Amino acid sequence: MSLKWADVLEIAIQLAEQKPEVDPRFVNFVDLHRWVVGLADFSDDPQRGGEKVLEAIQAAWIEEAD
Repeated sequence: MSLKWADVLEIAIQLAEQKPEVDPRFVNFVDLHRWVVGLADFSDDPQRGGEKVLEAIQAAWIEEAD
């Protein structure tokens, strides 16, 4: 499965699994962007990962972590 920016929930799940020590409430968008494009299954244009999609990923990750 290849991940795109639109796969917000799946991205959040993978980040929660790969970075259990990270509190997503305190992640800055620079790190979040780097981690998303670094996911093994990620295959979208890194330039398309703007603030709105990063906010959505962060919110979904916070939900996953709770």
